[in-house]
Amino acid sequence: MATPAAFLERLAVRLVEAGLPLWRIYVGLQLVHPELEAMGYMWRRGEKVQEIARAVGIQFTSAYIGSPLQEAREQDRVVRYHLKDVGPDDHLLLRELKEDGGTDYLALPLHLRRGGPLPVVTFATDSPMGFSEQDIADLKRAVDMVGAVVESHIERSVADTVARTYLGREIGQRVLNGAIRRGEGQEIRAVLWFSDLRDFTGMNERMAPGELLDLLNNYLQLVGDALDAHGGEILKFIGDGVMGYFPAEDALFLPMVTAAAIGAARRLLGDIEAANEARATGGLEPVRFGIGLHVGTVTFGNVGTGNRLDFTVIGPAVNRAARLESLTKELKVPVLASADFNEVCPVPLTSLGFHHLRGVVQPVEVFTLPT
Repeated sequence: MATPAAFLERLAVRLVEAGLPLWRIYVGLQLVHPELEAMGYMWRRGEKVQEIARAVGIQFTSAYIGSPLQEAREQDRVVRYHLKDVGPDDHLLLRELKEDGGTDYLALPLHLRRGGPLPVVTFATDSPMGFSEQDIADLKRAVDMVGAVVESHIERSVADTVARTYLGREIGQRVLNGAIRRGEGQEIRAVLWFSDLRDFTGMNERMAPGELLDLLNNYLQLVGDALDAHGGEILKFIGDGVMGYFPAEDALFLPMVTAAAIGAARRLLGDIEAANEARATGGLEPVRFGIGLHVGTVTFGNVGTGNRLDFTVIGPAVNRAARLESLTKELKVPVLASADFNEVCPVPLTSLGFHHLRGVVQPVEVFTLPT
């Protein structure tokens, strides 16, 4: 299926070829997204289609309040402005279109079967004659005809967003591609990351729920930012713990991937240090955490009941990473890596000797960042 931008490009070409005096088209799609309220797609004659992300909260700003989009969407009606009549008290969008040479503006709500917030399609012309009544009738018919296509894009966007938000990029895409049967799995080699907050149980007792939730979200955001910046991905949240991974499709890539994991750990250390300085100025206790790093083969797979599944990662490598993180508390260091990780890591690490990991019979050598 073509992207919304490609679809709008083709639609604009067809409408212009049909003789409609179009200068600008804008399609605003409401989203189900944790950070975005809507996505806009704008075509202007002679230019490529622009994608314009609208952040959550824009509906409470002057960019939306009083705009013709709000008027069309919330009143569910066709809105038209002769731009030559637009004055200083009219919405900024209309004033800008007039200054750019626009002469006529039309906003049409798009009715969908799925319900929910109405998408809005707007058209503008710079023709001295503006839109004729026949032009407006033709544009209304065009909007009615493209409703099914727009709806399919919205539904795909919702599916993509939900899958990515709750499952992550890689696993979300696997699920959307059909990997939804219980017992299905695939082995991959990866660097495993397990991080956890210190004394989270004690924080639960000492802190107000709202304060604790803010701390947890801020901490998890820093973990996610560190992983994203170095090619890693969060697999799942386990309370205050984060299981992440850095895929290594071939053993030849392991030096690069392990170095990336060290880079993510160092970034998180720096970011938490800066956050703790800010917390100290407010009289708040510092955030402490640990990271366990290991290299191994894991299985991506579906586990659960016949109709309620979890796409997870299993294997001894996952347990090793979690056990290494737990050992950081005993050894009082923020980062511990396994001997397997150290063997393929180009970044020099410092050995802390052999130690027992819970559930592992023989003691294992562990490594940390050099001081």
